[in-house]
Amino acid sequence: MPIVSYVKRAKSAPGPEDMDGNKPSALKVRQGLQEFMTQSREMSFGTEFSKEFFDVVNVDVELDNLGLAFNNYKIINLTDIHIGQWLNPEYLDGVVEYVNTLKPDMITLTGDYVSYILEGYETDLKKSFKKLKAKDGKLAVLGNHDHWLGASEMRDILKKADVKDLSNDVYTLKKTGKNDNHEKLLNIAGVDSYTVGADDLNSVLNKLPDQGAAILLAHEPDFAKISCESGRFGLQISGHSHGGQFIIPGTNIAPFRGPKSTRYPVGKYKVKNMIQYTSRGLGTNMFWMRINCKPEITLFHLKSNEKQKIEIN
Repeated sequence: MPIVSYVKRAKSAPGPEDMDGNKPSALKVRQGLQEFMTQSREMSFGTEFSKEFFDVVNVDVELDNLGLAFNNYKIINLTDIHIGQWLNPEYLDGVVEYVNTLKPDMITLTGDYVSYILEGYETDLKKSFKKLKAKDGKLAVLGNHDHWLGASEMRDILKKADVKDLSNDVYTLKKTGKNDNHEKLLNIAGVDSYTVGADDLNSVLNKLPDQGAAILLAHEPDFAKISCESGRFGLQISGHSHGGQFIIPGTNIAPFRGPKSTRYPVGKYKVKNMIQYTSRGLGTNMFWMRINCKPEITLFHLKSNEKQKIEIN
C-alpha cells in the first residue's frame, strides 16, 4: 500500500481556549450567542421537523473495483448537525425518522455534531443516533467542534449509540454476487479531524486492503488534496463548510469559505482520479441563516463499472 507523504501537525487537539486563537472568554461569548440564536430561530420557525426545510440530494458515483454485489448500494451521509444551534433535539429526531424511511444500506456521519455547547445534549445525540437504522451499520468520524468540546465524550456517545468510530480506521464489507462466487470488498475508511491535526492517513492506508473499492470519510473537504495523492480512494465524503450557508443563485458558487473548505466548499468535484463530495450539512455554526443553501441529507448510489458475466449452458 503506498504511503502518502505530507507534513503532519501536532497531534494534540486544541482545547476550547485555543479555538480559532480565542481565549476561554471568547468561548463563553460564543455559547451565549448560540443560545440566543437558537431561541430566536425557534420563535421564528418553531421546533417541529418538516422535510420541506431539507433537500435530499441523490448522488450517483461510479467506483473502480466495486463488485456487482455492491451495485446500487445506498449510503446516506449526515454531517454538521451542530445540535442546539439551528437544529434542536426535536428536529434531529425528525431527521432520523425521515432517514429511516429511505432504507439505506449504510449511514455515515462526518462530524461536528455539536457547536459550542455539549453539556445537556449528550442524551439527545445518543438517543437519536441509536434510532438510525441501516442494514450494514453506522460509521462516523469526528469534526473540529467535536474535538474542541471533548473528543472522548463524543466517542462515548457514538459507542453507546451503536455507531462505529472510524477515525483513522477502516471498515470492510464483504459480499458475494448472485452470479459470482467470488467475495467482493467495499472499504469505508475514515480520518480524524484535519483542522486539529488528528488525521493520520498513513495509518489508514496501512490498514486498507489492497482489494475492493475504497471510500474515505473526512470532515474537512480540503483534505481531498492529500487523500487523492494515494490513488486509493474513489470517493471522499465531507462536510464542514455548510455550503458556505449562501450560494449565489443560478450557480454552485459559495462565496463565503472557511478554513479547510476553500477549495471544495459545496457539491461534487473531480480531484485527480477521486470524487470529492461536500455536503451542505444539516446545521449551521453561530448564525442559523441560510440563503439558497438548504440543509442537506445526501443519498449516495454506488455504481459498479464491472460487466456482469452471463453463463451459457
